[in-house]
Order: sequence, then C-alpha cells, then structure tokens
Amino acid sequence: MRFRPCIDLHDGAVKQIVGGTLSDNDASLETNFEADRPSEWFASRYRNDRLEGGHIIQLGPGNEAAARAALGAWPGGMQVGGGINLENAVSWLEAGASHVIVTSWVFEDDHIRTDRLEALRGAIGRERLVLDLSCRKRGDQYLVATNRWQTFTEEAVTHELLDLLAEYCDEFLVHAVDVEGLASGIDGELVALLGSWDGLPITYAGGIHDETDIAQIEAAGNDRIDFTVGSALDLFGGTGFRYEDLAKRFARG
Repeated sequence: MRFRPCIDLHDGAVKQIVGGTLSDNDASLETNFEADRPSEWFASRYRNDRLEGGHIIQLGPGNEAAARAALGAWPGGMQVGGGINLENAVSWLEAGASHVIVTSWVFEDDHIRTDRLEALRGAIGRERLVLDLSCRKRGDQYLVATNRWQTFTEEAVTHELLDLLAEYCDEFLVHAVDVEGLASGIDGELVALLGSWDGLPITYAGGIHDETDIAQIEAAGNDRIDFTVGSALDLFGGTGFRYEDLAKRFARG
C-alpha cells in the first residue's frame, strides 16, 4: 500500500472540490479548499518528501499552465490527467509527466473505444498510461463516469472490465465520485471489489477522513490498493491527517 499525493486543479488553482458537484454550472460547485500557494509548491513538497506516483488532475479548462508548472517542479514524479487524448499525450509526457491519465477520450456513446486505446498504447506505450475508472453507483453497479464525473457510461467496473483494460495500461485510478470530497468515509463496497481483483496497481480516492479508513482500505483491498487523501489532509485545510505523518510513513527510498 502506498500513499499517492494529489494536486486537483480548477480554474488554475489548487482546490478540493466535492466531486458530485462538478458541472458546467459553477454556481453548483462546492469547494472545500482553495490554496494560496501555486501548484508547483505542492509538487516540490511531494518531491522533497519522496512521495512518488501521485497525480495532477485538471478539472475542466484553464488548468494547463498550472499543470505544466507542477510537472516542471518534479519531472517524472507525477502523473497528469484531464483532457488527455492521442493528440496531446506525448506533449504531456515531454512536459515531465511519468504517465498520462485518460478517461473521457476512450469512451464514445457511453462505451469503451478499444481502437482508441490501441492507438494510444501504440503512441506512448502501455507503461506510460493510467486509465481513470472513476465511478458512481447506479443500482447495484459502479458505472464509469466521464465529463467531470457527470456522465454515466454503460461500462460497469467489474473484474472482467479490469482484465480487458489491463492489456492497455500500467495502472488504474478510481475515484469513488459519490463520496469524493466529503471526507465522511470511504466506499467500502467499491474498495472490496477492487481489492478482490489480482492485477495491476490501483489507486483509490474518495471519502477518506481518518486512520480507520486507511486500515479498512488495507484490509478490504488485500493490501493491493494504494490511496490518496484530499479534503481530510491538513495540507488542504482538513483535520483528519497531518501531511507530515503520512509523508514520513509512506516515503519511498
């Protein structure tokens, strides 16, 4: 299990947002935290604390400069997602991303486009690609959500889907969108589903609020699931965790 740090960008600023409120209508947006420091400050902090494999997520337009600044502060140390496609993936890797994170571009008419996955794998190699399967529950299924998590696809997160997509990527990133940004507890059912699959590394995000959640992820995830902490972290104005404690516990090397 690893702690994967994050930098969530909205309108060029580092923020923590309630995931289910993201939309084209900013009036509905619920923001838990907005940093007074630039994105590169956070990336430099993660670099100094040897926390590799974190992610930078661009939540909508207007974030490219901030994302590139963060990558420049730690070349090869973080992944980047948000608006990634075949045309720009290489440029993001050249800007310093260790991996690109892709969701919406590989879906069309609410289904996966394997031809696009094949093209992307051919362009950058599966070892540089992370697939974001962030999802929302509908009925008894976790359906992948695209377009800033507002559009339900017809693709359910299952072992069969993970097996299929593992041929194209190096890792998976999964936000539990319904609890994202609430710091009120994880989606234990989703963690158990992910942890019972024996395959590629998976990073879980969503709802983590204290040490009991990390223990639950470790147990239900069979020690296969990495995690990220957002709104509960003191670095982002939270009270559930001290960043320094997590950094000391999970630093690499």
